[in-house]
Amino acid sequence: MEEKNDQIMEEEKNESIEEQDIEIIEPETTEENTNNNEAAEHETEKETEEDSDESGLEILKNKVDQLEKAKNTAEDKMLRIQAEFENFKKRTRKEKEAIHKYKSQDIASDILPALDNFDRALGADTSEVSEAYVEGVSMVYRQLLDAMKTHGVEAIEAVGKEFDPNLHHAEMQVEDEEKESNVVVEELQKGYMLKDRVIRPAMVKVNK
Repeated sequence: MEEKNDQIMEEEKNESIEEQDIEIIEPETTEENTNNNEAAEHETEKETEEDSDESGLEILKNKVDQLEKAKNTAEDKMLRIQAEFENFKKRTRKEKEAIHKYKSQDIASDILPALDNFDRALGADTSEVSEAYVEGVSMVYRQLLDAMKTHGVEAIEAVGKEFDPNLHHAEMQVEDEEKESNVVVEELQKGYMLKDRVIRPAMVKVNK
């Protein structure tokens, strides 16, 4: 009987130990689950942070692209403005040079009718006037031509020259077998140039 009681007590003791083991294991299992949950949460937070970082990088990249486009647009605009300014300076310089170069044109144009009158007077019959008078008129005429030449104005050569539509204005055509074709045979009115610009073309007769 006593042995039986000892056996029962031993079994109860073993059961108590097993219960204690179970109670010890349960807290360990709960802590492990907690750690797993924390690890999962940490992984989720990490993924969220990575997604946030990627989104931030994408935003920064877009801003960089926008700034790059704005910079390129500003550079293009600056280059266009610079080119326009250079063209403006060149155009202004050419205009100033032209004004200086052809500043005598208006005065010369006003004097041309007087020169024409001198031409007609000297070409008319002078038999009824004194030689001194004719010489005086010729001298004034030469002085006017010299003054014009000083300012770059000269008469256009015509008679005997090949007809040039840029320099000559054909009023008439004649047939003269002794002269070459398309050659000026007579000058009806003198033409004048100011340096390289035609003030008035010469009025001429041209051989066919």
